Amino acid sequence: MLTGQLRNDIDKLWEKFWTGGITNPLTVIEQISYLMFARMLDMQEEVAERKAARTGKPFDRLFPDTSDGQLLRWKNFHHMSGKELHKHLKNNVYPYFASLGQHSEDEGLGTDGTAIQALGHIGEYMQDADLEIKNESVLVSAVEMVNNLPLTQSDVKGDIYEYLLSKLTTAGINGQFRTPRHIIDAMIELIDPQPTDVICDPSCGTAGFLARTMEYLNKKYSSDAGTFTDEDGNLHYTGDLLEPYREHINKQMFWGFDFDTTMLRVSSMNMMLHGVNGANVLYQDSLNKSIKEHYPEQEEEFFDIVLANPPFKGSLDETNTNPDVLGVVKTKKTELLFVAHILRSLKLGGRAAVIVPDGVLFGSSKAHQQLRKELIENNQLEGIVSLPSGVFKPYAGVSTAILIFTRGGATERVWFYDLQADGLSLDDKRGPLTGEDSNDLPDAIAKWKQYRKLVEANASVENIERTFGDKTQKAFVVDASDIAGNKFDLSINRYKEVVYEEEEYEDPKVILQRLKGLEKEILADLDELEGML
Repeated sequence: MLTGQLRNDIDKLWEKFWTGGITNPLTVIEQISYLMFARMLDMQEEVAERKAARTGKPFDRLFPDTSDGQLLRWKNFHHMSGKELHKHLKNNVYPYFASLGQHSEDEGLGTDGTAIQALGHIGEYMQDADLEIKNESVLVSAVEMVNNLPLTQSDVKGDIYEYLLSKLTTAGINGQFRTPRHIIDAMIELIDPQPTDVICDPSCGTAGFLARTMEYLNKKYSSDAGTFTDEDGNLHYTGDLLEPYREHINKQMFWGFDFDTTMLRVSSMNMMLHGVNGANVLYQDSLNKSIKEHYPEQEEEFFDIVLANPPFKGSLDETNTNPDVLGVVKTKKTELLFVAHILRSLKLGGRAAVIVPDGVLFGSSKAHQQLRKELIENNQLEGIVSLPSGVFKPYAGVSTAILIFTRGGATERVWFYDLQADGLSLDDKRGPLTGEDSNDLPDAIAKWKQYRKLVEANASVENIERTFGDKTQKAFVVDASDIAGNKFDLSINRYKEVVYEEEEYEDPKVILQRLKGLEKEILADLDELEGML
């Protein structure tokens, strides 16, 4: 959580960007990312210098030990005047960023999951980095703010970036890059990742699912000594109990794919600021056949967990689509192809929570039915959480659901939850709501955990039916045979039973008599009024 002062500073800077002519929120985040990157490079160099001074051992410098090379360091240029600063960043510092990725590959800038390796990873996506801040006073303000950010505190770094990314919700079409934070958190809690898992988002965007998973693990694996409260009363979790897993977390745990280099830059920085150095954030269209050439291992039976909100709209050219995915479901629709790809990329027993448009649940085409049949008959479709249609407003009003499934086996029954409210208004403003029935998410998570306990304890069918057999409730189960008998239709309204209260109406003759009485009263009042004239 951020202090009020930090929020105010970021808000003021954001306003300056807009008044300075940069109105695309993603560009603002990108430009701030570049500056944070520059400062963190210098911070890493200082740490290495101090260590070398203590041990007397030489170290591989990130910055050449020359006057020009040292001028690339944040501490040596951040105080420059506006015009001088603009020229230096554009002509010297940013081109150096672009060379870092190549340096990382050629010189081995770190393959041990260190922060230097993470910075090298980001360098790979800095090749087309450009300084778009034309207004010199805005640039000076941005450098000043970044210089004052508490980037040495890893727990605050992630919060800073989360706050910047939250501003994408006002970004119109850019909003497609951001899944609401509370929905991400709910999905992570439903899946309950472990620090030994390998986790992927095949369309990672700003890496919201991956970064929030790290926060979930920090919260779950913090001792009392590793939990503290700041001056504003916000709780912070250091994740001190994760130390035995740190190498795995830094090198192998997190995988994200995207084919937008802007997104890759933002998500790489996001992961690094959430304390994950060396996250595998990679340039790749997950549905393209080139994935078999570039990432043959990760393309099939590799991940323990997949968390995703893949693109809904659009259709792909079959000639460029991974043929193995088309083997699962022959279609051009991206939402169906992504579910098929996710299924293939999971290990046997691997789990996924994926947001899909409602059309996936009840579409009548051969491809729709084929995919649902695959989920039911050859895998374990465990749960479906039906989301209200306003969850992705203001930039999308489509009705969606969360699919929870495990690769392999066969489905015996499917758990449904009819989520009516997520704690925010379902209009374009999406303001917070309070009071009873304003947020079903805690209840959905509690009911899911209750259901999973029954399943894992091999509870009898009768026991499960006793707890979740009432289809008039928000949470209920449906037998797989019933779903198969309905062309594998998975829409919640197909199975939810609605209790209608019988309305009682008065006899029409009684209503007519009452109307006549009213008519007489009106006429009497009119006669009285006429008598006054």
